[in-house]
Amino acid sequence: MSKMRNAKFNLGQVVRHRLFPFRGVIFDIDPEFNNTDEWYESIPEDRRPRKDQPFYHLFAENAESEYIAYVSEQNLLPDESGEPVRHPQVAEVFEKDESGSYRRRDTILN
Repeated sequence: MSKMRNAKFNLGQVVRHRLFPFRGVIFDIDPEFNNTDEWYESIPEDRRPRKDQPFYHLFAENAESEYIAYVSEQNLLPDESGEPVRHPQVAEVFEKDESGSYRRRDTILN
């Protein structure tokens, strides 16, 4: 029986990468690695994260571009800059609340 871990970060939380210069808003969480072996093997072995930890889907940005990132929990830190994330999909999924945090938009069902 595998040991289930609770995610350290939350949907809508702004985080930054521990090693690389990018940040983003979490829009989905996998309780453990759930990507392709090809993706996993493309990470240099000395930097390859464990698979038995939460992995986060981010609307990410760096100085040059916006993209989707998939990042292990061990490589994330809270981003406390207070700066908005400029990724264009953030506004489609989230809205800012009074405290400046991102929260999921309400979805209207037909």
